[in-house]
Amino acid sequence: MKKQEKNKKKKEEKHKVHYEAAASNKEPLDKKFYEKELLTLEIELVKLLEWIKEKKLKVVVLFEGRDAAGKGGAIKRITESLNPRSCRVVALGVPTEREKSQWYFQRYVQYLPAGGEMVLFDRSWYNRAGVEKVMGFCTNEEYTEFMRACPEFERMLLRSGIILIKYWFSVSDIEQEKRFQERNNDPTKRWKLSPMDVESHTKWIEYSKAKDEMFAHTDTKQSPWWVVHADDKKRARLNCIKHLLSTILYEDLTPKPIKLPKRKEDQGYVRPPISEQNFVPEVY
Repeated sequence: MKKQEKNKKKKEEKHKVHYEAAASNKEPLDKKFYEKELLTLEIELVKLLEWIKEKKLKVVVLFEGRDAAGKGGAIKRITESLNPRSCRVVALGVPTEREKSQWYFQRYVQYLPAGGEMVLFDRSWYNRAGVEKVMGFCTNEEYTEFMRACPEFERMLLRSGIILIKYWFSVSDIEQEKRFQERNNDPTKRWKLSPMDVESHTKWIEYSKAKDEMFAHTDTKQSPWWVVHADDKKRARLNCIKHLLSTILYEDLTPKPIKLPKRKEDQGYVRPPISEQNFVPEVY
């Protein structure tokens, strides 16, 4: 027993050294360079979405990874300049009792895109391969069936004309620990630390094994996983967006600037008394 614990500790130390070396390899990204690149990529994302709308494409992008890996931050940067009518984010909570009795993929199917839409899943049906497996929220039979059915389900999506892109945000244990501490110390971010996050913090190896098993079954030629190195949030966002833009060949359909017509002249309009309106107090 002691020998097994010693070997496990050695593996963990080796794992830690590997990530420390990788993290120290690059200098922090210059803030001005990051903002300039992000703006350039956001303009391209607008072009991409216009193309998706014009060609009635159906695009699904999955964001998976460990807690605090930076999925939400990447999604926020992708969507902040896009039309919310054509680009939606889906982040589902705990399934209801009714949903638990359904076909597993059923609750996700209703959120799939129609023609001209892009849907970003902040976690997805892969919950079963990760948190449900590790935390014991599903049976072994349910887990085994998911691993068998998932590639078939995704092939069905592809055959239906859906463009499916899957991202795994990879973060080291050291960086995750740092981000957990930052969240805990920031009242505006503490809500991000759920009891599940705290419990999963102690199950790093279990989650690693679950991720390896998931990749072994679902990293297929038709629907591959794309791993994003996420210890550096800024680089991760830029790299992910750059890659997303490369997955679909698009043309620039950005509308040309319009000439605003002149307002009509006042023709006797009388404004109601300002005193009858309610105004927000000007505290600042």
